[in-house]
Amino acid sequence: MLMSNQPRSRLATSEDAKVLAVLAEQTFRDAFSDVNVGEDMEAYVRDAFSIDGVLDELADGANMFLLVFLGAAEKPIGYAKMRTGSTAAAVKGSAPIELQRLYLDDDAIGQGIGAMLMGECLEHAQSNGHQTVWLGVWENNARALSFYRRWGFEVVGEHVFQLGADSQRDLIMMRPVSSVLTE
Repeated sequence: MLMSNQPRSRLATSEDAKVLAVLAEQTFRDAFSDVNVGEDMEAYVRDAFSIDGVLDELADGANMFLLVFLGAAEKPIGYAKMRTGSTAAAVKGSAPIELQRLYLDDDAIGQGIGAMLMGECLEHAQSNGHQTVWLGVWENNARALSFYRRWGFEVVGEHVFQLGADSQRDLIMMRPVSSVLTE
């Protein structure tokens, strides 16, 4: 029996485009609005989280989105996006897949839901024949860096993340996909 507060996840479909766009924008704003210029944030979210853009991402077979819900709730509290087909030059592991996004509603942080979602992403990578998971994370996002390090990700390089007019430094982190899928 599913308890009312137990997290569950499912793959996102095109029917989820609107709710995913809203969640993606909200969680991105929650994570970064306080430490970035408003105009840069507006420029980024306008392009990155439009409903048409999210529909295009959902239709692209290189992308996989997981939505996380609490119990029987119909509104997701978090999501992850994994992407194949392009890899940062610093990533030298074989059969790579990118963990492009992993975001939770502020109220869900610290409840083990991010760990559940990460575990499911690693399981997806493993079951689809990937041997390396990589990601880019803003150098100033201490909470995310700590989370990824606990999961065995190591810094292997860097790249520029363009937030509006602001060129920010992202650290490229990677880890092997292995049978060890827990924090």
